[in-house]
Amino acid sequence: MVKEMLSKRVQAIKPSGIRKFFDIAATMEDVISLGVGEPDFPTPEPIRTAGIRSITEKGTRYTANSGLMELRRAISSYLEHRFTLEYDPQDQVLVTVGGSEAVDLALRAVVDPGDEVLVPEPTFVSYAPLTIMAGGVPVPVPTYERDDFRLTAEAIRPLISERTKAIVFCYPNNPTGAVMEKEDLAAIAGLLREHRLVVISDEVYAELVYGVEHTSIASLPGMYERTVLVSGFSKAFSMTGWRLGYACGPRELIAAMKKIHQYGIMSAPTTAQWAAIEALENGWADVEKMRREYDQRRQFIVQGFRAMGLSCFEPRGAFYCFPRISDLGLSSEEFCTALLEAERVAVVPGSAFGDSGEGFVRVSYAYSLDSIKQALERMDRFIQKAAGGSVKWTAG
Repeated sequence: MVKEMLSKRVQAIKPSGIRKFFDIAATMEDVISLGVGEPDFPTPEPIRTAGIRSITEKGTRYTANSGLMELRRAISSYLEHRFTLEYDPQDQVLVTVGGSEAVDLALRAVVDPGDEVLVPEPTFVSYAPLTIMAGGVPVPVPTYERDDFRLTAEAIRPLISERTKAIVFCYPNNPTGAVMEKEDLAAIAGLLREHRLVVISDEVYAELVYGVEHTSIASLPGMYERTVLVSGFSKAFSMTGWRLGYACGPRELIAAMKKIHQYGIMSAPTTAQWAAIEALENGWADVEKMRREYDQRRQFIVQGFRAMGLSCFEPRGAFYCFPRISDLGLSSEEFCTALLEAERVAVVPGSAFGDSGEGFVRVSYAYSLDSIKQALERMDRFIQKAAGGSVKWTAG
């Protein structure tokens, strides 16, 4: 009876393809996981101390719905100095419970039932389900290994219809590690300026790039007034459990998002907000230290996959790589299941990130170099068996 009463929108959403494998792995011994996109570094000590001090000295009451003014000023200052983007902390910055809430708010603020939202794939798992929960229709925009998984204007153009309301994307990209440089974004911006579309740009990995400069699409001509920039503190500052993000954008759109936030959340956690102020003011040396370590791991893991004979383009951002396993004759889910059973290594099937991810697996290098080395040794053993035809996969 209860099942029949559930929302049809919720019933239409599949469970996260990421968590499925880690629920299984949690029941097994001696598993090395390279799957969850979570830094293995502790939150830097000064940030933790600021959080503790906020409890003993600053108080634990609600903040303003939009967040502490001190934090909104710090966010505004950071974006201006780092990306030449000016947002008024009074009414253009909204502090949220993680970047995921910010994406959810933006979609619910602009999408009416039946509106279409373009979602480049492979993509972070939440964008399409959040679109559905907002009453919209996600429209996949495929990206390809041959283009280093960059989004192109040519891929977007034929999918824009009179019902298209928004596009949501994440660069640097989860799951592929792809980046969009300024010239890439310029062509897309030129196309989007021809249409009345809202751009939801998830830039939570902006500080984790290697050998390139991150450009926000909001900084390009004609894009500021139609873009919601989403980011947060989880990835660069290793603050995943603090659950703090933010959205910046046009006043009218941020005001609409704030209304939803008021009724659903009230305000983001007070302690996390004070810790985030410390992060933005004094945490950059720690960010750079972590970024250098990720870069070392990135180079090591890509070389490892290529040595196994797998095609693996070089990721230039985030902390993921996306090797192709289709030549082994297994689907991405079959590969991940068999690898977990045979060698106790957990990675995520590319199909969890949309149809364009089939034939690939997402591997995170947000783990120690020692764990990566051990996992690669196990994967190499598995792949050599699979390439020789000795790996068989059966359901169940």
